[in-house]
Amino acid sequence: MSDRIFGGLGLALALFFIWQATLIEESFISDVVGPKVFPIIIGVLMALASVWFILRPDAEPTWPGRGRLLEIAAAVIVMVLYAELLPVAGFLIATAVASAYLTWRLGTAPLQSLVVGLCISGGIYIVFRVILGLSLAKGPLGF
Repeated sequence: MSDRIFGGLGLALALFFIWQATLIEESFISDVVGPKVFPIIIGVLMALASVWFILRPDAEPTWPGRGRLLEIAAAVIVMVLYAELLPVAGFLIATAVASAYLTWRLGTAPLQSLVVGLCISGGIYIVFRVILGLSLAKGPLGF
């Protein structure tokens, strides 16, 4: 029963997401695909996954314990803080901190998590900023 509730909520959220994507205003200098396509694709995939939960629920799903739910809540809080602090701290710093925390909570040693966070942040920066030339949030260091 809980899988069907989860699927129904996911489907409602996916439909809302798709509807909001159709409201994105297009610039007169946009590319052929436009800014609406990618969010709509994500919404459709989310809707399909939600329908799967509705049609094929687990017989007896196992819910995580209280400690694991707190871990999930902490990860959600980190992602919200990441989105809020991205314009202030900049892409490199915010991404390094968030990815270091998340990898640490996934079981990596603290020092390794710091190295992984720095590598993830730097790697994504190189791909998106240096290679693809896309704009990323600048931080207090100016990059």
